[in-house]
Amino acid sequence: MSGPTASSAARTGPVPAAVIPAPQGSARAHEPRREDCPWCGSVRLRNRLRTGDLRRHRPGLFTVDACRDCGHTFQNPRLTAEGLAFHRRALRGAPRDPATERVLALHAARHRRRGAARAMLRFGEPESWLDVGTGLARFPQTAREFFPYTSFDGTDLTARVERARALGRVEEAHVGALTDPRVAARLAGRYDVVSLLHHLEHTTDPRAELRAALDALRPGGHLLVETLDPRCAYAALFGRWWLPYDQPRRLHLLPPRNLRAELEAHGCEIVGIGHRAAHVPHDLAGATALALSHSLPAPDTPWRAVPPTPFQRYLRTVLLRAGTPLVVAAAVTDLALAPVVRHTPFANAYRVIARKPKPTRR
Repeated sequence: MSGPTASSAARTGPVPAAVIPAPQGSARAHEPRREDCPWCGSVRLRNRLRTGDLRRHRPGLFTVDACRDCGHTFQNPRLTAEGLAFHRRALRGAPRDPATERVLALHAARHRRRGAARAMLRFGEPESWLDVGTGLARFPQTAREFFPYTSFDGTDLTARVERARALGRVEEAHVGALTDPRVAARLAGRYDVVSLLHHLEHTTDPRAELRAALDALRPGGHLLVETLDPRCAYAALFGRWWLPYDQPRRLHLLPPRNLRAELEAHGCEIVGIGHRAAHVPHDLAGATALALSHSLPAPDTPWRAVPPTPFQRYLRTVLLRAGTPLVVAAAVTDLALAPVVRHTPFANAYRVIARKPKPTRR
């Protein structure tokens, strides 16, 4: 892949070369391809899809494989730390697709945050709660409506969590991965609840993330997990157009049985599991938005060698606006079908609540 041309640099400002990954398969952008499942070690892998970055139009080709034995679904080969940083970073001059972004925002809708917090009411009010990957801590802000006397803390890979602390949404802000030994040491055994809400799919090692979350819990504390289900029938139906794949930013999708078995292997009691409350009704709208975006003239990007003509840019804008009613109609259909879909194999996410064991008395 070549760098930005002089014309594109002048148009969008310089893009540092260090944040642009090297070509597909190079050591800078991708780790070596795995021949076995990162979850169970089976070598019986099958390809689920190959795709580009459908949402942000950034360079690269990405592959998602699934294990025929345990069902674990993962990016293979996985991006390196440098590649992940590039694809997760907001870049000046990069195109935005408002329709797709609005569909994705359903994950963080306030009523969904309220539903996740309400699920913990039956366990009483916790003294302390850690929200992992909290960002600007919108979930702790919402959960405080139900738990006004709980102390909420947050971790995040970015400095957004420090801004959340400044806004009063969390009391302690920890920048870094939960698996970072320095972070883990500060948080060990401190919390009655740890929440991982659509966080595991973005981590490089979800099993290590689960261990770190359990380490942060006090004995008898509760782990709240919401994550995507790779067995969702929409995934098989839409393939690379299934929005929750969101390549290359989502690295692992765990089937419910794998997550449950892992938690039980650590002695946890599963006190709640199911798809009904966790399903996000956006599959039809997401596929429509992605297909619409990619059926039009390609957008202008900082890494294009030849920028689109003014007419092409204008045509794309006009056609995107004209296609918005299609996305809206698909979104309305998603919502209308949601009460039924939640109880079928088309449900796209699930929630698990697990209780950490207490030490046995001798």
